[in-house]
Amino acid sequence: MTDLSALNGAAIAFDLDGTLVDTAPDLIGTLNVLLQGEGLPPLPLLEARPFIGHGARRLIERGFDAAGAHLAPERLDALFDRFLAHYNANIAVESRPFPGVVETLDALREAGAKLAVCTNKRTDLSKALLDALDMTRRFEAIIGADAAPAPKPDPRHLTTAIAAAGGALPRAVMVGDAATDAGAARAAGAGLVLVSFGYTEIPVQELGADVLINHFDELPGACVRLLGA
Repeated sequence: MTDLSALNGAAIAFDLDGTLVDTAPDLIGTLNVLLQGEGLPPLPLLEARPFIGHGARRLIERGFDAAGAHLAPERLDALFDRFLAHYNANIAVESRPFPGVVETLDALREAGAKLAVCTNKRTDLSKALLDALDMTRRFEAIIGADAAPAPKPDPRHLTTAIAAAGGALPRAVMVGDAATDAGAARAAGAGLVLVSFGYTEIPVQELGADVLINHFDELPGACVRLLGA
């Protein structure tokens, strides 16, 4: 068994969509409701999955572009409001934590780590999702893009989340799945663990992770290696 004592007092920040929770079915399901409402064909889940991770507005833009319909700014505003209303009402119909997530979060907390969510999803939506999945209580802080000076890959998003959790940058790790997470961690000078099963248009192997994991069971050991170095 891995000795986790090096994690006592460390701060571990997690991306949400595609890292902690497989939210693609409900996000793309909501996107497809909008597309069909505009007379456009729905997008297959696997095609639209990489569009997640930059916030709902960007997801809508990318989805409509993929369906062959460019959106004017005023149309995007109206569709954004419709997206939020539908998604909020269906936020955890099919969304579930990835295998091993809950058990790993509990092990990290037991070892004394301070956990934060650092996500480009809006804070209220993030909390609603985590509440629905009984995960909120496992985090000292949940910082969406609206609760930081700028969204990832801006390092201030990550540093805000770490500070809100009561941690310090020299003993911090970012866990994510995409270029936004890698960019924030590198700019902030934090350790970087990426998961291989998330949402990314750039192959995750090309994002320069300190450690790439295929299952959450591997995360405690990865954090020990980074924080104990």
